Amino acid sequence: MSTLSPESTADSPSVERTYAAFSRPMWQRVIFSREFAVIALLIAAVVYSRSEVAYFDGPQTMYYLFRDSASVLLLALPMTAIIITGEIDLSVASTVGLTSVAFGMLIDDGGLSATTAALLAIGIGVLCGAFNGFLIAYVGLPSIAVTIGTLALFRGIAAGLLGTESRTEFPEGWTDWAKQRIFEDQPYPMILIPFAVLAIAFALLIHFSPFGRGIFEIGQNDEAAHFTGVNVARTKAILFVLSGAVAGFVGIYTTLVTGVARAENSTGLELSVIAAVLLGGVSIFGGRGALHGVLAGVLLIGVIQRAMLLNGETINVINIVIGVLLVLSVMSTSLLAAARRVVEVSRGARSSGRSSHSAGKRSLS
Repeated sequence: MSTLSPESTADSPSVERTYAAFSRPMWQRVIFSREFAVIALLIAAVVYSRSEVAYFDGPQTMYYLFRDSASVLLLALPMTAIIITGEIDLSVASTVGLTSVAFGMLIDDGGLSATTAALLAIGIGVLCGAFNGFLIAYVGLPSIAVTIGTLALFRGIAAGLLGTESRTEFPEGWTDWAKQRIFEDQPYPMILIPFAVLAIAFALLIHFSPFGRGIFEIGQNDEAAHFTGVNVARTKAILFVLSGAVAGFVGIYTTLVTGVARAENSTGLELSVIAAVLLGGVSIFGGRGALHGVLAGVLLIGVIQRAMLLNGETINVINIVIGVLLVLSVMSTSLLAAARRVVEVSRGARSSGRSSHSAGKRSLS
C-alpha cells in the first residue's frame, strides 16, 4: 500500500516539517513560557514588597521567608517528578509527621544518638514511600486513592505512638544547626545548603538523564512509554521512594527547627506543596513541567504570604489570595490552549482563503 505525503505530490508545494514545540527560536520558547511568567511574577512581587511593605527588606524577614519555605521547597522536588508522571502523593505531610515522631522517640525514649535516629527516621520515610510505590506501580491502584489512605494511616500511626504528648529534648548542636545562618550577617539559613544539593540532583535526574525522559514519556502516555522501553512501574516506584526519603529528611528538619516532635507536625502541608508545584507550571494531567518554575512558585507563595503578614492581613485573607492565584494558574493552561486553537483556526482560514484565490487565478489563466 502506498503512502501519500506532501513531498510525494508533484502539484502541491513542499511543506517544511517542524516539531511544534521547536518551531520557534529558543529565546521565544524560554520567555513565552509559564515558568518564565512565574519567575517574572516572583521578581515583581519582591520589587513591590521591598518598596511598599515596611520591614520586608530586613534580614529577619528574608531569613524567616527562606526558613519557613524550606520544607515546601524540599518536598516539591520529588512531587514535581511524581505529578509529571500523572500521579500524585497526598501522604507526604503525614510521612513528615510520622518521621518527626519517630526521630523524637528514638532519641528521647530509645536513647539513640541523633545521627542514628536521623538515619532510622529517613529509613521509615523510605518504607512509607516504598509502600505507596508498591501499591501504585505494581498493584495498579490509583495514586490519589492510595495516598489518601496512607495520609490517614501514617498520621494515625504517629498519633498512636505519641498520642497528645510531645518530645522536646534534642541535642543542642543539632537544633542550633537547623536555625543557623550560612553567614552571620546574611539572611540565608543553613537548610539552604542541603536544599541546593538536592535541587541540583533532582534537576539532573528530571531534565538531564534518560530516567527523566522516561518520566515525561510516562506523563504523556504510559502505554506508549512502555513500548519505547521505559520501565513504567519501576520509575514510579523509585519516585515514591524518593518522595518518602525527602519527607523523612523534612520530618527531622521540622522537629529540630521547631524544637518539638509531635504527631500534628506539618498537618496540611501537602496542599501547600501541590499548590506550589501546579503554580510553577507543572500540568496536573502529567507530561509537562520544569523544576525552576516550581521553585519560583514556592518562593512566590512565600513572598506573598510574608508581605501580607507584614501588612497585617489575617491568615484567612492570605489563604483566599493564594487560592485564587492557584485557580487562575490551573485555568491559564486551558485558556492558553483555547486561545492557541483560535489563532490556529484563524490562520488556517486565511491560508485556505489564499489557496482558493490562487487556484481561481490558475484556472482563469
